[in-house]
Amino acid sequence: MSSITLQDTEFPTGDLWVFGYGSLIWRPGFEFIERVPARLIGEHRALCVYSFVHRGTPEKPGLVLGLDRGGACRGIAFRVAEKHRSATIAYLREREQVTSVYREVKRSVWLENEARQRVSALAYVVDRGHVQYAGRLTLAEQLRHVLQGHGQSGINRDYVLATVKAIEAEGFRDPQLHQLAMMLHDQHVPAARDSKSNL
Repeated sequence: MSSITLQDTEFPTGDLWVFGYGSLIWRPGFEFIERVPARLIGEHRALCVYSFVHRGTPEKPGLVLGLDRGGACRGIAFRVAEKHRSATIAYLREREQVTSVYREVKRSVWLENEARQRVSALAYVVDRGHVQYAGRLTLAEQLRHVLQGHGQSGINRDYVLATVKAIEAEGFRDPQLHQLAMMLHDQHVPAARDSKSNL
């Protein structure tokens, strides 16, 4: 299956903005010159992607985040210098499009800085027609997949907890993700329920 990517003509000259809502928040993997909290309207962060490579296998899928229809999402907008634009796009495609479960899109995001400006940012939105689209799973189903998930990038549990920790560091919460993190914490270390340091 070919990746769903943007045409070169859809990238104007100048610096590139990239919107991160999951692991890009805590492990962008590319060089940037500015990092600004931002909000995207029209899609929300959800554990809606079965992971066959990075955090699971086809036999034992893990779960990773995608941008899915409806609502809004707080994340981070990264500004990449024009000279690094092509290399950054190539890196993100290699990372995000390994199984073509995401659609590469441009989205308006509102920067949460003094200027409160709107910028057009590169983002990766889940393809609802893809076999890896998990849809809306119950917390119990999410927990089961995350506990079993282990792929090329490591343990699925670590991915969820690192994302929650990064979100908290930005000063906001994602209620369902935080609830899952609490369940994972209880599963892993039942004797340390009052300890918040592992989140």
